[in-house]
Amino acid sequence: MSTAIVTGGGRGIGRGIALRLAKDGHAVAVVDVNKAGAEAVAAEIAGAGGRSTAVACDVTDRAAVFTMVDQVAGELGSVDVMVNNAGIAQVKTLLEVTPEDLEAIFAVNVYGVLYGLQAAAERMIEQDTGGKIINASSIAGHSGFDFLGHYSATKFAVRALTQAAAKELAKHRITVNAYCPGIVGTDMWDLIDERMSAYNGNAKGETLEQYSQLIALGRVQTPEDVAGFVSYLAGRDADYMTGQAVMIDGGIVMV
Repeated sequence: MSTAIVTGGGRGIGRGIALRLAKDGHAVAVVDVNKAGAEAVAAEIAGAGGRSTAVACDVTDRAAVFTMVDQVAGELGSVDVMVNNAGIAQVKTLLEVTPEDLEAIFAVNVYGVLYGLQAAAERMIEQDTGGKIINASSIAGHSGFDFLGHYSATKFAVRALTQAAAKELAKHRITVNAYCPGIVGTDMWDLIDERMSAYNGNAKGETLEQYSQLIALGRVQTPEDVAGFVSYLAGRDADYMTGQAVMIDGGIVMV
């Protein structure tokens, strides 16, 4: 049985990914800064007959990430799939962004992805069995969005890390790809909708409704929509795919 780690796995897209990978037959380490959230998802997996563990970890702490990967390998036997899903959003104009804002969002969305990539790759190279590293980017990593400029910058950075790592790790049979969700019905988009009201005067729910008009398929995305694509990236059918950051957004951004 292969083992998958999902950071930010305690809720939202991360929860959807963890549950799907468990359904696919992976042992899953649900990792979250909120231990209770991680434990709840791990319990769901166990209740459905899967093998799982819950680990509390702050992805902005490099030493803690390496310790977490070692712990998972010790408990579940290996690390074969690493999903660097943890992320945060902030809504501000670029003229309002402070150094503290940048430090907070880059620490999670960029440093956290790189630390997870480093720790997982080190373990996979030691195992000499190849592996899959899968990073969370966004449609905002392909097209910068107003009021989300610094968030967009972090997601562009994830694409760069994904491409460079794919080239560096190919010789170890480790593929590195990213998934780029759009408008997902999660707490993060509830926050974006709420904070946007300060700039556009919309009532609660109106910004989400306006952005949803951009979706060609006509509905807001679910975590399960994203999880289905991550399932593909984690599986054998994606063995010849690396260095890609693919939109899974219902048809908002098309390239």
